[in-house]
Amino acid sequence: MTSPLFKRRRKRTRFKLTSHAYGRPRLSVFRSGKHIYAQIIDDRAKETLAAASTNEKEGKLAKTYNVGAASTVGKKIAERAIAKGVKQVVFDRGGYIYHGRIKALADAAREGGLEF
Repeated sequence: MTSPLFKRRRKRTRFKLTSHAYGRPRLSVFRSGKHIYAQIIDDRAKETLAAASTNEKEGKLAKTYNVGAASTVGKKIAERAIAKGVKQVVFDRGGYIYHGRIKALADAAREGGLEF
């Protein structure tokens, strides 16, 4: 169950992104207890351009809930996005605090070539 504070924070973040996105696709992040998921979404066409997670069959790590696994997902999403021709995105942290696994994923995506 999601707390009301989390829902409010997520709603505030999404409003800022959609009102100031300038036509860029968004890099949306979801974090569970064991896994982390990232996808690049084009809101205008309403489609997912690229996705990566720690729950994939190829390249599965022993521990999927640490900072190292999150940075691996960030590198994967960056290379898949660049292969699709997407270089500039808007980072949607989805109500999560920019710290730990979320920060590691964002830093790895920047190192991989995404601009946000």
